[in-house]
Amino acid sequence: MSLFYRFGRRGRRGNKGMGDNQSTLNSNIPHNMSPSFKKIAITEEYKISTNVLGLGINGKVLECFHLKTDEKFALKILVDNAKSRREVEIHRRACEHQNIVYIKDVYENIYNGRKSLLVVMECMEGGELFSRIQKKTAFTEREAAEVVESIGQALLHLHTWNIAHRDLKPENLLYKDNSPNSVLKLTDFGFAKETTTTNLNTPCYTPYYVAPEVLGPEKYDKSCDMWSLGVIMYILLCGFPPFYSNHGLAISPGMKKRIRNGQYEFPSPEWNAVSEEAKQLIRKLLKTDPTERLTITEFMNHPWVKQCSQVPMTPLHSVKVLKEEEDNWEEVKDELTKALATMRVNYDGVKIKEVQASNNPLLQRRKQKGGS
Repeated sequence: MSLFYRFGRRGRRGNKGMGDNQSTLNSNIPHNMSPSFKKIAITEEYKISTNVLGLGINGKVLECFHLKTDEKFALKILVDNAKSRREVEIHRRACEHQNIVYIKDVYENIYNGRKSLLVVMECMEGGELFSRIQKKTAFTEREAAEVVESIGQALLHLHTWNIAHRDLKPENLLYKDNSPNSVLKLTDFGFAKETTTTNLNTPCYTPYYVAPEVLGPEKYDKSCDMWSLGVIMYILLCGFPPFYSNHGLAISPGMKKRIRNGQYEFPSPEWNAVSEEAKQLIRKLLKTDPTERLTITEFMNHPWVKQCSQVPMTPLHSVKVLKEEEDNWEEVKDELTKALATMRVNYDGVKIKEVQASNNPLLQRRKQKGGS
């Protein structure tokens, strides 16, 4: 739960024609009701381990166990403030969906001497999306389509309720367990926001995944998630991102320009065998004009997604590339996590600081293919 992107636009055509793809939210959860937090000490119901499972945008995630059942959960620790409460409220309201990490309990406690929100969530033991792919010996276009369809189901659920996740990235996509058919789920709602009454204008993002409109002064909304989805789909199909920096910056001027212009390629040999249908879908997601970008409903109805079980089982280069770049990905994730933390401070009105230059060895071989 640490690295990649974000973007924008309102569903200009609404959610008509969802058909079988209609997302289901538990109707027992009132749309605007704040979640009730338990006041008792969390230690009365859970044993907290020192084992750190991960680091989210706003806090660390520890392992914990229910005292009565010994069931393992993930405990996210947040400083109790308005932003954290908004994160928990949106996540809790949205979590009644199979592709979104479920929140079981929320405690309002003093933790390490400060007022905190302790969020007990289902434990996702299958690891991050890319980590799972790196462990494979082969990965096909059909498997990529099935992954993308699962992500789409989570976004359909959120966008139906006018919620923009705004931090859709591989690290926030986790598998429930290590079984072959494990469910992929979306987590970390630290940047999530409702788009019911107004477009979004706070520039918060992870560099590799940022949509053009988020880089400028324009208003943006939940179509930013669709751009992020396009970037994830691109990486799944080849193993490297469509936009990257060639100057050791998390996001360089050249990279910003390429994002704004929608300037990317489908280079050989990684893209030679990928279907034209998949490339066409990426083109429709990576539209620089958010009003031309596919809505989540249109995306879910695209044949490559809707009929993902019929997509060709073409072997991809993704596993090989991701394995080759595994160490570099980890270094870049660490760097961009720090960059995100910088952007995160008072993000409701902050002017984003320039990310400091650093050595970024990721995709050195891609640099030879051109760009600035």
